[in-house]
Amino acid sequence: MKKIKLVFPLLLLSLLSVAGNPVDDFVNNPLLVNANVSLLVKDLATNKTICQFRPNNSTIPASTMKLVTTATALELLGPNFCFETKLEIDGTISAKGELDGNLYIRGGGDPTLASEHMGDPDFLTKWVEEVKKTGIRKINGQIIADGSLYDNQGVNSKWTWEDIGNYYAAGAYGISYMDNTYQLVLRSGVVGSTPEILRVVPEIPALTFENQLKSTEIAFDSAYFYGAPHSYLRSIHGEIPANRLEYIIKGDIPNPGLLLAEHFQRKLIESGISINQLPSDVVSMGTGRRVILVQKSPPLSDIIRETNVHSNNGYAEQIFRYLALTKNKVASTNGALQVVRAFWKAKGLPVEQLFMYDGCGLSPEDAVSSQFLVDLLIYMQTISQNKEYFFNSLPVSGKSGTLTSFLAKTALQGKVHAKSGTISRVKCYAGYIEGDGKNYVFSILVNNPNGSSKSVVRKIEKFLLEL
Repeated sequence: MKKIKLVFPLLLLSLLSVAGNPVDDFVNNPLLVNANVSLLVKDLATNKTICQFRPNNSTIPASTMKLVTTATALELLGPNFCFETKLEIDGTISAKGELDGNLYIRGGGDPTLASEHMGDPDFLTKWVEEVKKTGIRKINGQIIADGSLYDNQGVNSKWTWEDIGNYYAAGAYGISYMDNTYQLVLRSGVVGSTPEILRVVPEIPALTFENQLKSTEIAFDSAYFYGAPHSYLRSIHGEIPANRLEYIIKGDIPNPGLLLAEHFQRKLIESGISINQLPSDVVSMGTGRRVILVQKSPPLSDIIRETNVHSNNGYAEQIFRYLALTKNKVASTNGALQVVRAFWKAKGLPVEQLFMYDGCGLSPEDAVSSQFLVDLLIYMQTISQNKEYFFNSLPVSGKSGTLTSFLAKTALQGKVHAKSGTISRVKCYAGYIEGDGKNYVFSILVNNPNGSSKSVVRKIEKFLLEL
């Protein structure tokens, strides 16, 4: 009998060892054994922990940081909030229709003005018509872009030099226009040659380039813009595919507010309104302005959906900076950070595990734990009155946005609503899983794996399916 008692426990131990533990299998495989991993899965209804690994370990989150930005915005501003851009005038209008004063574009941080993703594509025509309704036929002053609602920082100070100047790292300003992004159209020649610059769309005459690009056998865009905030000088390095008649790369507009003023002035002149002076972004501190039009953005719920589904950095940064205005007179990064931390601390979340330096997750100095993200996700689904807006803002596995290929054609297709995050040596996911009769909330943050991003994705998919 003693022998039998010894065999059965050993047999059970052996079977358990063969079956394995999903968490152990995940973190101890050669791909992730040296990686920095933070992982937590909970039952959404009971708050019971299903599995975990270093849940309190703050880890670079990449774009999963957008969950913090968008959740905070929904809670503080509400789903129906709209950004406002105002047209204002000062001075007097004579009987002949001459405005002895200036026409101002007062920015309100709206990321959707002339955006390719949403908003009114014909808003400038409507602005012209509104100016005409005031009786103005001639402007003796200037069209002035007033972006003073936001500070003059533009580009986040914690972003890397490699990113600054590129479309995905466009600055956040009081006036955002055309996604703060231009297209540079190139023609590439034989391997080893320097591509020719054909044109900039939209045209920005002051913008100049130091072209260090090369045409190579590469099959994808590996070109990078380098340039300081507000500077019209850009240096281009890297590679693009050889022998292309036209090849487009994208950079950030140095001064989107001034570009909007220039386009608006052109429209006004084309409509017959005379303007004597060039547009400006220099704002005097005078008073006496009168509002003649208020341009409202789509509701915040729609903007947040675009932010999360397509991981829109520009939208995220515009929203993030605006949060500072709930406590301050000027939108700034530092002001927004204080607001975000104070809000979630008041809700009982472990803000000591949140190191947030921007709103989109592009900064390599960002760090957050799986515990914090899971607590935030639980709050948004069980306590927040905005839970449906937040949940519906997330891409769906195998179906939409950045999750279109994630878990596609598996048992979890269409059942995971989550935000992904990817930068160099970082792959993360956080969100909700619809199970058979139960719902789960999860966060998996992986830094510095011994392999490619695609390999990490496959491991994360396998882990979630095994759960």
